[in-house]
Amino acid sequence: MKPKLGLALGSGSARGWAHIGVIRALAEAGYVPDVVAGCSIGAFVGAAYADGDLDKLEDWVQGLEWKEVLSLLDVSFSGGLFKGEKLVAFFQRHFVDKDFSSLPIPFSCVATDLATGREIWLREGSVASAVRASIALPGLFTPVVRDDRLLVDGGLVNPVPVSLCRAMGADVVIAVDLGSDRVGSSLRHKPAAKTSADGQEPGWTGRMRKTFSRPRLSNGDLLPSMAGVMSTGIHIMQMRIARSRLAGEPADVLLAPRLGHLALMDYHRGTEAIEEGRAAVIRMLPSIEHALSA
Repeated sequence: MKPKLGLALGSGSARGWAHIGVIRALAEAGYVPDVVAGCSIGAFVGAAYADGDLDKLEDWVQGLEWKEVLSLLDVSFSGGLFKGEKLVAFFQRHFVDKDFSSLPIPFSCVATDLATGREIWLREGSVASAVRASIALPGLFTPVVRDDRLLVDGGLVNPVPVSLCRAMGADVVIAVDLGSDRVGSSLRHKPAAKTSADGQEPGWTGRMRKTFSRPRLSNGDLLPSMAGVMSTGIHIMQMRIARSRLAGEPADVLLAPRLGHLALMDYHRGTEAIEEGRAAVIRMLPSIEHALSA
């Protein structure tokens, strides 16, 4: 009897576009999941896939520019930097706006109860509302009220939801861990700008850089920006939680896209994330074949 295949799509902000490449490469190799579980950005991609909207999502992601990312963010003055209402409205309008029971592929996602810290599995009701709760990263997006609970990002408790996949009946689970690459690699400083013969950066760019430059460490590296600190801090937190959960609830195959160089909000770099998702599957094809033939 053919084993039931589950796909657990992990959290990881902009790195999550790699999930699209993972799904594509698995399908090309002949592996189509029977159930899908997602956390945070994994919930976003997983819901679109479960509803048959992956083509549309991939086209949108590959054409996404930084200014469009900004246009989806609505500033909030309480609970988080952004309300998330524009993002949810966009998601409902272009991708999923239906009940879980209506999805062609069984799908569930993870959120966190802010009042108790408990892991919440979302498997009923509005898919868009559940995805919005799963991606509500504290400090970035405001929490979501659902079933009398205040819900935030599932990555706080279960960044790679293998356990949810098992609960959905999966015999074999392929999991995608987006936080396994080098911590802090997104903070690596870029090559210095070209300077003139006297050692000064030319023109107005040099004057602007001098005026607004950040302090430097003793080794010459710039101190990271606020966004850089926040992005790396979240990465460290989720990596540690994921390692702990995966040690106790291991996947049959763990895919680890190498995307540590992408920052929290690099959603406009979807093409390279998708390609690395494909590459992660190719690297692990022998393990996938073995797991599904055992």
